[in-house]
Amino acid sequence: MSSKSSRTFEICSLAPIVPVLVVEDAAQAGPLAEALVAGGLPALEVTLRTPAALDAIRAMAKVPGGVVGAGTLVTPEDVRAAKAAGAQFGVSPGATDTLIAACEAEGLPLLPGAATASEAMRLLERGYDMLKFFPAEASGGASALGAIGAPLPQIRFCPTGGVSPSNAAQYLSLPNVVCAGGSWVAPKHMVQAGDWAGIEALAKEASALAR
Repeated sequence: MSSKSSRTFEICSLAPIVPVLVVEDAAQAGPLAEALVAGGLPALEVTLRTPAALDAIRAMAKVPGGVVGAGTLVTPEDVRAAKAAGAQFGVSPGATDTLIAACEAEGLPLLPGAATASEAMRLLERGYDMLKFFPAEASGGASALGAIGAPLPQIRFCPTGGVSPSNAAQYLSLPNVVCAGGSWVAPKHMVQAGDWAGIEALAKEASALAR
């Protein structure tokens, strides 16, 4: 892997599934992270889609064994705020020169998004060969990602967007897939109910998926 993606590749290699988390109450962040880590999913993506997201990252950054990242990075301000909150990596739905420069300036490992061969090639040109394939299902699913991998075998992916228990194995069977991002391991109703044992059980099932 290239130097710009080496740390991101290490994080993506920790488990077959990276939970994609929308945290609405920061008080639930710590127990949620503990349940997911206990279930074998240490890499956690907290999306910056709620007012509680940065506080959730701060709480999760204190959980032993966890590696918390910030998702939905769009602006340099997002990057700086995420890094200050304790994020150890960043995830973006796409990639811009400004966003990449901000992550490099902050020393924040980035998993940038790409949905086409041209987008993937541009990122490879910038030194990034561990990418997020997003939106995975809407962009053609596992068959499309497999087709992209044929001429670009040096690029690895984490497909996200529409990945579920019913299709995760299909993605994970691809030689160019390191892990997949999924939200099903922390469903909203279970988080709101504080069903940490149930979430840990879902995490264990996801962590057992074969790559």
